[in-house]
Order: sequence, then C-alpha cells, then structure tokens
Amino acid sequence: MNQMEYILIIGGISLDIFATMECQGSVVATIEKKGLALACFLIAGWQAAVLCAGSFFAVYCVRSNGAAQNEAMIGNGIAVVIFAGLGVHLVLKAVRNERILECREERFSRKKICRAMAVTGVYTLLAGIAFGLVGTNLRFGLGLICVFSILMAIAGTYTGYHFGFEQKAKAYGTGALLLWGAGIDLLIRRILGGA
Repeated sequence: MNQMEYILIIGGISLDIFATMECQGSVVATIEKKGLALACFLIAGWQAAVLCAGSFFAVYCVRSNGAAQNEAMIGNGIAVVIFAGLGVHLVLKAVRNERILECREERFSRKKICRAMAVTGVYTLLAGIAFGLVGTNLRFGLGLICVFSILMAIAGTYTGYHFGFEQKAKAYGTGALLLWGAGIDLLIRRILGGA
C-alpha cells in the first residue's frame, strides 16, 4: 500500500472523528484546553490500538491458514469491499444528518465522546483488517492515524464551537469520497493490475 492510500483511508476514517467532535464543540460553553488535550490523547490512543488489533487479527488469520497467491487476491478484494462499505455507511450518515440538541454544557461530555470513540473504532478496526489483508507495514499508518486523529479532533471542536454542527454532513461525504478513492486505487493497482 502506498502513502497516498494510507492518507486517503486514514483521512476518511478521521473525518468521522471531526464530525463527532464538531457536535461536542457546538454545545460547550468554553473550550477547556486541558479537556481537549485529554480527549485528543484518548482518541489517538484508541484509534491506534484498534487499527493494530484489526491488522493483527487479519495477519493472524492469513498466516494460520497460509496465504497462497489467489488468497492474497481475495484479501485485496475484501479490503476493497471494506473501504466501499465504510464509504457507503458514511454517506448514509451524511444523508440522515441527525440533528443534535444544542443545549449548552460547561465541558465535554465524556460519555458522548466514549460512545463516539466506540463507533469510530469499528471503522478503524475494519480498516485495520483491510490493512492486514493487503499486507501493509503498519508503522506509517499508526503515526498517521495518531496525527490525523488529533488534528481532526481539534479542528472539529473549534469548527463546532464557532459554526455549530452544520458541517458534519460535508465531513461524512468527504470521508466517503476519500475511502472510495482508496478502494478504487487499490482495485486498479492490486487487483486489475495484477500486482
């Protein structure tokens, strides 16, 4: 997997974090820097752990059965389906565009952030499985997901604080396009190209 595919996939997943934190930023009275830093640290750590877990699970399944050339092709196909499915799910979230009750809170709701982390963790777990099936080196992906998670959490919080939660549908749509772009690139290079 090349660096562009990493950026597309992790960027697409991270835009869900942006939308989640945008909703949180739209309801807080003031942004506590310490609370935001803690949320960023937790989100980045969780995302990295879940990405590793998904990748290790896929690698373990492939190695325990012994990967032949046709099984590697099947793994690439499953990875493309995963990215397409994640993109479809983000589009559905964008279309639904669930409204939130903008009732001012003094600080971030840890409960809501943890629940959102669990949901986003499912996307990251699936992406990790796809990474493992494709046979990627995860070191670059781990650094990238930590950086993107922190940047998207901060950007989402401040966007929500200043503009409300109206941008989340665009974030979901953009995330879907990034994931589909990565899936198409993977399909062309690895499956149709026979690499």
